[in-house]
Amino acid sequence: MRVTVFAPEKGVIEAVTPPYRAFKAANDFLMALGKEPIFEVEYAGLTPFVSANDGEYTIKADRLLQDVGATDLLIIPPVYGDLDDGIRINAEAIPYFRQLYEKGCSVASLCLGAFLLAETGLLNGKKCSTHWAYLDEFRVRYPGIAVVDGAIITEVGNIYSSGGASSLWNLVLYLIEKFSDRETAVLISKNFALDIGRSSQAVFTVFKGQKRHADDEIIQVQDYIEKNYTEKMTIDELAAIVNSGRRTFERRFRQATNNTPLEYIQRVRIEAAKRHFEASRKNVSEVMFDVGYTDTKAFRDTFKKVTGLTPLEYRNKYARVTAEA
Repeated sequence: MRVTVFAPEKGVIEAVTPPYRAFKAANDFLMALGKEPIFEVEYAGLTPFVSANDGEYTIKADRLLQDVGATDLLIIPPVYGDLDDGIRINAEAIPYFRQLYEKGCSVASLCLGAFLLAETGLLNGKKCSTHWAYLDEFRVRYPGIAVVDGAIITEVGNIYSSGGASSLWNLVLYLIEKFSDRETAVLISKNFALDIGRSSQAVFTVFKGQKRHADDEIIQVQDYIEKNYTEKMTIDELAAIVNSGRRTFERRFRQATNNTPLEYIQRVRIEAAKRHFEASRKNVSEVMFDVGYTDTKAFRDTFKKVTGLTPLEYRNKYARVTAEA
């Protein structure tokens, strides 16, 4: 099986080398288990020598992308720095991605590599993952693609995508297991000290409010929620801020923010709770009351839904008091 790792111009070196190394390591472990190595791994670039990061590294391509007539798996890492610039200087690669896919190649994007993959049109009408901090920008750029909030791995047919940063390792391990076996993937996860079972990047998400839209009145409501999240507020009260009926307001709010008003209030409160846990010695009950909750079960369930961890688990993992201890 041929695995082609595209080395983008100004690619993120920390994302370009891991899949190459991991599939090479998979061959080593397969041989150690008395099996035949099954992966032919290569770098492909637009030029023989590809500059990575801000010119700090150079990657030697095994082949030019234009010479890759066929491959079994194409991996697309993210670009470094400005996305517009990264997409522009790698635009020549987009038609080749499409051609390989149309010949039956599986395609996997890592982190912000989803932006390069989206440029092909192959994701239109489909779901994908990308870095949690770029969800709003992705939705604005590619409204025809359903980017999945918090997902580590998204698989649609033979198109794969991963969440942000180190989440790419989870997709790499998943692909190694899919195309070889579970035993090899587990050995690699142990060798590289990786968590093979992580399924969500929600715990790392910093909620900043989805304000990359043009509805100024909804932004006014968002600002109100963020300033008054500790207080009780009803949907009717929020709708009254913009002199709108409840149903119309709810539709406008969801269209603008990709959340219902209630979901938005919950996310603002949970983000505040996370900051309390990270920066203070307060216990779970104290933080719960501080962010506007009075029902322990409701707070716990909502916190876990948003972050993937219970309040206590999050506090134990990230609280400053734990580090000091």
